[in-house]
Amino acid sequence: MSNSKLYKGSLNTIILKLLNEHDKMYGYEITQKVKALTKGELKITEGALYPALHKLEAEGLLDVEVAKVDNRLRKYYKLTETGTKETVTKLEELAEYIKTMQALVNPKLA
Repeated sequence: MSNSKLYKGSLNTIILKLLNEHDKMYGYEITQKVKALTKGELKITEGALYPALHKLEAEGLLDVEVAKVDNRLRKYYKLTETGTKETVTKLEELAEYIKTMQALVNPKLA
């Protein structure tokens, strides 16, 4: 997927969905999971990920847990109750958007 602008609008939804499935994750783990799930087609940079994580935290959708791992502090992100509810909403919105785009791009399948 050469055009990273296509996924930028979906980044928050991607993060929320992964955290909904994996309870808690740290930043690098999120980037690697996305890379693995998309077979390398989608690469989330730290420059895109961390501002999104901080924004979601500021909005009350994520909690942060700090743990010491190999003499380093690691931040784990997990959904709040509000974040879990917002994940459902965001996934529904994304599914509807994909359906609409499919109707535009390939009306025979819609």
